Amino acid sequence: MDNKESKPKNFRNFYGRLKGKGLRALQQKLLNDQLEKLSIPAVKYEINPDRRLIELSDLFKNVTSFSLEIGFGGGEHLVYQAERNPNIGFIGCEPYINGVAMLAGKLSKLELTNVRIHPGDVRDLFDVLPDDSIDSVFLLYPDPWPKKRHHRRRFVTSEYLIDLERVMKTGALLKVATDIPDYVRQSLQEVCKHHFSWTATDAQDWRECWSDWMPTRYERKALREGRRPYYLTFEKRES
Repeated sequence: MDNKESKPKNFRNFYGRLKGKGLRALQQKLLNDQLEKLSIPAVKYEINPDRRLIELSDLFKNVTSFSLEIGFGGGEHLVYQAERNPNIGFIGCEPYINGVAMLAGKLSKLELTNVRIHPGDVRDLFDVLPDDSIDSVFLLYPDPWPKKRHHRRRFVTSEYLIDLERVMKTGALLKVATDIPDYVRQSLQEVCKHHFSWTATDAQDWRECWSDWMPTRYERKALREGRRPYYLTFEKRES
C-alpha cells in the first residue's frame, strides 16, 4: 500500500507511558531471564534496519493461525486466550514495561509456547509483519486520550489503521473493548474507512461481552467506577 503514513520511520513520536513505579527485584529478574526469549528480535531497528519482513511460522511451533493483542496491559487476557487456544500463535504488543513484567510473571508459572511479545510501539511491529498474515486482533481498553486535542493520538486513526488493514487477512476480526463513549464514536467512524465492517446486528452485540471474554483489570476498574463497557467487532473486508 503506497501511502506515506504507512512507511517505516527511524524515529516516531510516542506519547504513552513506558515505565511506572520501580520494578520489584523479582519482576526485574523475570524480565532479565525471559524478555529476550519472549521478544520478537527482528522488530528492533538496530537489529533489522532494512525492515525485512518476519516469518511468523518461525516464531511458533504447531500453530495454524496468528492473533495480535495491541496493548496487553497486565497480560490477563493474552494468557487466558493462549491457554485455551494452543493452536494459535499469540503476539502481544505493550510498550509499558511494568505490564510486560506482569506478563512475564504469569508466563513463568505456565508452559506456554504460543506467546511472543514486542515490548514497544506497535507501529514498529507493523513495519515487519507480512501482508494478510494476522487472523484476529484485540484492542482492549486502549489509552482513551480524553482531551480533544489528543484524539489524534488514539489508535483508531489512519496512522495505525492503514497498517492494521494491511496485515490482517480478509475475514479477520478486530475486537475493540472500551468504556469511553467517544472512543466508540471515533472507532465506528474511522475503522470502517479502512475496509472493515461493523458486525453488530442489534444492541446486544455491543453491550454484551464476547463468549470467550476474560475481563481485564481495566474493565473491573471501569465497572467499579460506574462506566459501561462497550464491545465492538469489525470484520476485515477484501481490499
